[in-house]
Amino acid sequence: MAPILHRLTEHVTAIDLQFQGRTEVIAAYLFYDGATAALIETGPAITLDNLLAGIQAAGAPLEALRQVIVTHIHLDHSGAAGIIARQFPWVTVYVHPIGAPHLLDPSKLLASATRLYGDQLNSLWGIPAPVPEKNLVIFNAGESLAIPGSNLSAYDTPGHARHHHAYLDERSGLLFTGDVGGVRMPGIRYVRPPTPPPELEIDAWVASIARLRALNASGLCLTHFGLFRGNLDWHWNDLEQRLVKWGDLIREALAQGVDETEMLKRIKNQVALEMQTLGADLAAYDVAASYEAIVSGYVRYWKKKLSAQ
Repeated sequence: MAPILHRLTEHVTAIDLQFQGRTEVIAAYLFYDGATAALIETGPAITLDNLLAGIQAAGAPLEALRQVIVTHIHLDHSGAAGIIARQFPWVTVYVHPIGAPHLLDPSKLLASATRLYGDQLNSLWGIPAPVPEKNLVIFNAGESLAIPGSNLSAYDTPGHARHHHAYLDERSGLLFTGDVGGVRMPGIRYVRPPTPPPELEIDAWVASIARLRALNASGLCLTHFGLFRGNLDWHWNDLEQRLVKWGDLIREALAQGVDETEMLKRIKNQVALEMQTLGADLAAYDVAASYEAIVSGYVRYWKKKLSAQ
């Protein structure tokens, strides 16, 4: 497949990784200043060839790549990091401190993903390689990292996962939100919360939204998918209200004693009601954040929370 690129600023290009042959599902963001290059997100291992082709199509030779920064360690965001570090041993991989052990040894991450995806794991995401210890650097919240053409500030943003950062480009004001900014497709006013197990924390996510909202970013760069400018308060409001509303729906279903099959049906019916007026092809939402993962994450969250009371 020919690379699909979206030039965002003089130094920043979004690379469409064309996950499963679909456009506008997973993005990686390339910084290139004519001398060196950096990536925010690698996407899964299975789209590595599309990523490398996109880097070159954007004008950056592969030998210019020096830095890989991941928002968190889920396979659709960091799955190719270890392969890149081994193929290009001069590359440094930056990650949240909680996520670092799982990039060094992805066995627990793979075990968790296998419970969710079963025998589809390899065909969906590919198998990650460990990041060599010499290539891995912990990027702490509050720190600033020099990258090509700018500096990047890290913000701790739990809720979707404990090992989650968002990154602010200090030059352009663009905010790279990973999954804590939700899933939104270009041209559609609808933000879906991706809530897979095992680390969903609704209250923490709401606090992370408030933290990022206060940054007054010039635009939001979502991994799923692309750049959104203008009326960013609407985006945060839409995400937050749906995150909480769907959580209440699943909590009520649990109280009624219904099984996850019925919960899936209820979430799908809720989505149909929410989306019926949008008049767009919304299949990419389901690829980026499946109903099964959404329900499973909420169920685990509520069972854990209720058992602690």
